[in-house]
Amino acid sequence: MAFMVMEPTNQTFQELIGNGVKYQVPRFQRDYAWDREQWEDLWSDIETINDEQYHYMGYIVLQRKSQHDFEVIDGQQRLITLSLVVLGAMKNIQLLINSEDEAEENKERLGVLTDRYIGSKNPISLKVDSKLSLNRNNSSNFKSICSSLEAPNKRGQTNTNKLLNKCFKFCEEKKMGNTGQEIAEFIERVSSGMVFTKIVVQDDLNAYKVFETLNARGVQLSTPDLLKNYIFSVVTKDNNIPDEELNELDESWSEIVSQLGESNFTDFIRYHHNFQATLVTKKDLFSSVRKLVNTPEKAYEYLRSLSQYAPVYASLLNPHDEWWANQDVVYRDVKKYLEGFDLFNIKQPLTVLMVAFTQFSGEEFVKLSKYLYILAIRYNVICHLSPNEQENAYNQLAIKIHAKECTRASHVKNNDIFRKLYPSDESFFNAFEFHKMPSKRSAKKIRFLLAEIETHLGHETDPTKTMLEHICPYNPDEDWDNYFGEGVNDIQDRLGNVILLEKDELKRASFEDKKRAYLEAHYPLARQVASYDIWNLQNLNAYQAWLSDQAVETWKVSYK
Repeated sequence: MAFMVMEPTNQTFQELIGNGVKYQVPRFQRDYAWDREQWEDLWSDIETINDEQYHYMGYIVLQRKSQHDFEVIDGQQRLITLSLVVLGAMKNIQLLINSEDEAEENKERLGVLTDRYIGSKNPISLKVDSKLSLNRNNSSNFKSICSSLEAPNKRGQTNTNKLLNKCFKFCEEKKMGNTGQEIAEFIERVSSGMVFTKIVVQDDLNAYKVFETLNARGVQLSTPDLLKNYIFSVVTKDNNIPDEELNELDESWSEIVSQLGESNFTDFIRYHHNFQATLVTKKDLFSSVRKLVNTPEKAYEYLRSLSQYAPVYASLLNPHDEWWANQDVVYRDVKKYLEGFDLFNIKQPLTVLMVAFTQFSGEEFVKLSKYLYILAIRYNVICHLSPNEQENAYNQLAIKIHAKECTRASHVKNNDIFRKLYPSDESFFNAFEFHKMPSKRSAKKIRFLLAEIETHLGHETDPTKTMLEHICPYNPDEDWDNYFGEGVNDIQDRLGNVILLEKDELKRASFEDKKRAYLEAHYPLARQVASYDIWNLQNLNAYQAWLSDQAVETWKVSYK
């Protein structure tokens, strides 16, 4: 993490919020969104502090603006809610003052707590200059709570400000102590018991690198927020965008994120980028987007493009998405190819498919999906060739489609870039001939592949309605051990030792009994196995070589 200004440090909420430091939630950061479920979870954490003294609150990522001013890049929901806990406690002290319970001492306490946790009061307006300033949609409402210890009672409140007000009331109603001293002790205990890991970065590019590093380690920070802050800051560079227009942009951004989900967002941005510009890795993505989107006009265009492609990408990831039902009937056949990509977790073709969907006719898009699917089975699933080389090639093909140099599926399959990737029949046959797949972990994948071969041989097969039958049992008993002979312990996961049947009832039956059942089945692969007199390594090899011939024809891009 050499790119950060300082090493991560652990700080309590009290240390974070004290010492004259101010925090600004960026103008376009997402709105306050926590609701009762998260408030109750946080309250449970607060209650553990009585027993455990400390509770870990996770990472908070800040961007330094000046010595005492920071932007909150990640962690705003937690900071706001903890501030509302303090404000709720302060409201309880105010109620004691109102009822003249130790009024002078409690006024003094309230002053100290305001200065320490909330901000300094302007002596003329009595409004609080908050330590924590929120985004454009929440700022005014939060300041009002800070200044008056009351939830604003306005008409037409937005949902996000309703949540802020409800959270304040939720905290206010919690039992924090009976006297001003007890409530102050509660605030002290909570604020010094909630511990954050603070990371400070020097600019938004470093912030993005922090996000990617932490996300790769399983700490989910909100990458979409970071990108949104940058894009919107470019859009509003000239400060002449009316609020109405900003609200529309805000809504379209929220729609993009909700369609994709945060976990798919970065991949989408990268695949979207990679049909317009030279291939970038995740770590260079943000700096590359910044170079592409550096004027308000380009930022607008970029947002429009994201809105156009987000539903396409989300639906390419999910073959069963209802979005497909709203497309022309010609797109129906794409489902089986997308199911294949999904099952084998193959994402490299998505950048090509995403741009092709907008450029190609329905028929050509489905044909292209088929070619990319066949290539995926040969290249990724069976031959296990380099995904990096493939991604590079797909980047070049996507750029050609985007530039309208390729306007039909045949232009892609006949392109030297595609042909260079496509494993020859001989290479594919050789890789398939002794191919193994762990049948306990990959049963669904094996059923899918064998069903494709069955269908190619004229027996339309739904892999979800079949069972895997191991010809020589997966855990052979002594009889099978002696019967099969040499190599019995090395063939459990060979594709040549499994077939499809409607029911898996044969278990450790003898090969003679199994053959009778295979001949009665409607499955061509079972019948082929039944043509062998005995089941040993030699015949298994012969059968898998025959199966490889069928595979070559099942997954074939025709070059005539």
